[in-house]
Amino acid sequence: DDDDDDDDDDGMGVDLDQVEKEVLDAQAVADDQGNNVRALKAAVKAGEATKGQLNEAIALLKKLKADLDVKRKAFDEAVGGGSKASSVNKEAFRQALQNVLLSRCFLINSFAIYGGVAGLFDYGPPGCAIKANIQSYWKRHFVLEENMLEVEASAVTPEPVLKASGHVERFMDFMVKDKVTGECHRADHLLEDKLKALLANPLEGGKRREIEDVLARLDELGAEELGTQIAKYECKAPETGNEISDPYPFNLMFATSIGPRGDTKGYLRPETAQGIFVNFPRLLNYNGMKLPFAAAQLGQSFRNEISPKQGILRVREFTQAEIEHFVDPDHKDHPKFAKVADLEMLLFSREKQVGAVKKPVLMRLGDALAQGILENETIAYFIGRVFTFMTAVGIDPNRMRFRQHLQHEMAHYACDCWDCEVECSYGWMECVGIADRSAFDLKCHAEASKKEMTAWIAYDKPKFVEELVVEPISKFIGKTFKKDAKTVTSALKTMTEENALGLKAALDAEGEASLKAFCGGGDFKITKEMVRIERETKKVSGKFITPGVIEPSFGIGRVLYCMLEHCYYVRQEEDAKEEDKKTVFRFTPLVAPTKVTVFPLLQREEFNAVCRKLCDSLIDSGLSTLMDVTGTTIGKRYARTDEIGVPFAVTVDHDTLQDNTATLRERDTTSQVRVGLEDLPGVVRDLVNMRTTWEEVQRRFPSQGGADGGKEKGGAAADYSLRCP
Repeated sequence: DDDDDDDDDDGMGVDLDQVEKEVLDAQAVADDQGNNVRALKAAVKAGEATKGQLNEAIALLKKLKADLDVKRKAFDEAVGGGSKASSVNKEAFRQALQNVLLSRCFLINSFAIYGGVAGLFDYGPPGCAIKANIQSYWKRHFVLEENMLEVEASAVTPEPVLKASGHVERFMDFMVKDKVTGECHRADHLLEDKLKALLANPLEGGKRREIEDVLARLDELGAEELGTQIAKYECKAPETGNEISDPYPFNLMFATSIGPRGDTKGYLRPETAQGIFVNFPRLLNYNGMKLPFAAAQLGQSFRNEISPKQGILRVREFTQAEIEHFVDPDHKDHPKFAKVADLEMLLFSREKQVGAVKKPVLMRLGDALAQGILENETIAYFIGRVFTFMTAVGIDPNRMRFRQHLQHEMAHYACDCWDCEVECSYGWMECVGIADRSAFDLKCHAEASKKEMTAWIAYDKPKFVEELVVEPISKFIGKTFKKDAKTVTSALKTMTEENALGLKAALDAEGEASLKAFCGGGDFKITKEMVRIERETKKVSGKFITPGVIEPSFGIGRVLYCMLEHCYYVRQEEDAKEEDKKTVFRFTPLVAPTKVTVFPLLQREEFNAVCRKLCDSLIDSGLSTLMDVTGTTIGKRYARTDEIGVPFAVTVDHDTLQDNTATLRERDTTSQVRVGLEDLPGVVRDLVNMRTTWEEVQRRFPSQGGADGGKEKGGAAADYSLRCP
């Protein structure tokens, strides 16, 4: 059945190996004929062949080259995103989108008047509004609907916190340098670009599978193997073509000092998660000491990226939205899983990634859980919730997949990890990570801070359990050790069972023993009267555990950019000239920067007065509203608002003054209805909040007539399109 799914994924049922072989065979035949033509030209000059023979050979060569071109085009179609033609189309798409984003002030290069800084961007008015809307919906979808505890922790983090979490030692990427210019590049990105370029051409033997396997394992390559692969595929510095150094680690955190003396070392946080972990005891107490519960945080994080190039997809300051769901590690079922069990999405399991056909499979979450592809209900539930969030903000579900981390790709403490990846012009981009982090973070902070990071789990019924009891006898310890009594007592209480039993055996045999031999409590002589070590049967009603953590982590900027790509197209009307093409952003009303625009048909005070009053009513209804009173034609004003993705437009005209109705236009269909002024705020509010649909509005209110400005070819044709591999 999985094989059937793989065939369906291809879309055209193309056998890439066969297509590649046909190209190579056709190339070989054309090369041989080219050699024949060259030989015949020499023979004609020597009088050993006729011009007729040469012309026949040239005609055959042209035919063979034409056949090669057909097969090469079929190959380019089969490899999709890796082909040269596709790369050119994607670059054109990116440039067109970038022009709109900059010209309409969605994005601004930070400090542009000073030349800018790579990896830093500002959001202009529409970009800022879209980002705020995505963040607002994230809070509604997760914090509100899942009853999460929201926190806002400090971005400046003392070094001990990030030492405990492992970031000081391990938060790094591998870097290489141009041996001539000293320019720095991220090693795995250079290798990835080189391998993708190779895949864009026909390859002999098993080279394609070999390269695909390296790409699949790219994230797990260590410095040595990464260097070996870079040398094998002859990677060079991209701008200069110079030789590059061997890869070496580079820590991505921004270091700083805290306080005027500069003697307290700190970092700008590389993630928001640690601010939640260190506050776990307070949050547990706030939640009534009960598990499970989730804490959420939305804020800025900072990473000193080696070579940021992909716009807002890879930046040095970015907005993260992270959830830490604390749960009993032995009970990861979720009471609301049934609500997402029937959701279908593309799942790219570990097995599929290392198999011969490396493609995701469309599956129900319930089936994936039943088949063991997903580890537990909680991680499956959050995958479902991430899917519904992403589609609600405008991500195309057919260009989104959930990819499971390979075994060696995961951190040593992780149980399972899935990335929500979205296809854009840069390829498949990780936008959300959903990880089962086990109890690693809380245990690390408990050990480093010497603070309790546990929760009490009550049993359904009391249990009788046999426990090893280590009871220090205070009167003897205090009398003997005086000021060191507290150290000795603490060392005895925190002994492992194995060490406690060893100490008991030594005391029974000798009557005394060195504490240092059994724990880190110092070189103290312990006598038998100082401690009681016995097994006892106790009635217990629960136990203390260190909770496990399921963590969905969102890169808001990445979600936003991929949504921009998925929503962008160029509208082509019939018989329109090239310069009359109209850019449109197909934003959902949920994230659109402005929900509605209001236009007077003509620049007359009686129209403007109605527009101002209507704007006040719309704003009072909580709708972001623009009023456009420029003297341009109504068609040009519609086009201008379509370009920033405004979903609805209201036009006040002569009829408005007579019957108190106005034209309400929908952006994507460009169809219009006539609605009373008193009804307009409520109708638009219901559309924006997705309580009603445009089709329902069209049934309720009379049509104004045809779409504005002419009929479109195919409804909404996109000149720049991306093919989903």
